Amino acid sequence: MQKRIHEQIASLSQELKELDLSIYNHPELGYEEVHACAVQVALLQKHGFTVEESYLGMPTAYRAVYKGKKPGPNIAFLAEYDALPGLGHACGHNLIATVACGSALALKSLVDEIGGNVYVFGCPAEETSGAKAPMADAGAFDDMAIALIAHPYCANACGGSTIALNALQFEFFGKPAHAAGNPWDGINALDGVINTFNMINALRQHIRPEARIHGYIDHGGTAPNIVPEYASAKFYVRAPKKDYLEELSEKVIRCAEGAALGCGARLEVSHFENSFDDLVTNEPLAEAYRLQLRLLGVEGPIYTEADGGSTDTGNVSHRCPAIHPWFDITGDETIKIHSHEFQECAGTDKAFDAACRIMEALTNIAVRVITEPALLAHIREEFGKADK
Repeated sequence: MQKRIHEQIASLSQELKELDLSIYNHPELGYEEVHACAVQVALLQKHGFTVEESYLGMPTAYRAVYKGKKPGPNIAFLAEYDALPGLGHACGHNLIATVACGSALALKSLVDEIGGNVYVFGCPAEETSGAKAPMADAGAFDDMAIALIAHPYCANACGGSTIALNALQFEFFGKPAHAAGNPWDGINALDGVINTFNMINALRQHIRPEARIHGYIDHGGTAPNIVPEYASAKFYVRAPKKDYLEELSEKVIRCAEGAALGCGARLEVSHFENSFDDLVTNEPLAEAYRLQLRLLGVEGPIYTEADGGSTDTGNVSHRCPAIHPWFDITGDETIKIHSHEFQECAGTDKAFDAACRIMEALTNIAVRVITEPALLAHIREEFGKADK
């Protein structure tokens, strides 16, 4: 079976490389990935998938399905394809989409024989207001036996955790006045923002060390001689688990409320992006991934986890068993994601060859889940016991 998977991916390699480079050479920001979405949809339709475009009302999202001729579990592959502003594909999402489509096409060639159904979810805007969050809320992954995604990196890792995230915007509404002539008649909305930062800085002493709070001022006034009538700041609040994230977010909101009370401004609080859950790695799936890398000849360390961050795959992992492993495309652990150097690596032949190896690994895992009931039962048992 492994030999057949290898041969199938090899036979698709030219089409997959064209897909990879087409996305890489046309970087698009979140929810603007018109080209990236179109080329994936075209390839999947060409190979017999039924594709629902504008999935859940998101124009650059899709869901592709191939139902096998025999019953079996639903296998989901997650595609990401948004780029970074000013950096293009410095997070390698061109490769994530290619791996998802390539793995799905390879598995599709087998499920008529072994059973099961193949799904590809086209997931825009992972870098910002991730589409997997509303997909998860809508129940898109509830019927999936497993969900698989693999992320390019500067090392190999079989799983790990990410931290939950809330995206909070604080808008302060004051009253304008001449800053020199009659400032006493004004209410300075910018004071509310500045004092929010000061109070959050004071709060940092009393938060857990693994939590993070970081933000910026996106509007601070219009002219130095006008008391700012409106000011706004956006923050990411991050924590390892959702329960502490909610507790910490409430404390951050209270900082803004106190700042508004102190300066006399009116405060409005909103979420400017979707919230991300913490990633729950399914350990039996992660171990299956580690085994596949070794069987495919990957040498050197395979870490338990990579650098922490936040991803909307976390939302998926609370709905079905999932893994989010990392694969090396650089050969140099100093070349980190979200850098110009990583962007250059993401478009190389070396990166594509690594992606093809990962397609084999993920497809082999999917075949095992379909054909080994004991493994699937173990995966489900672990998912049921996980701290979610």
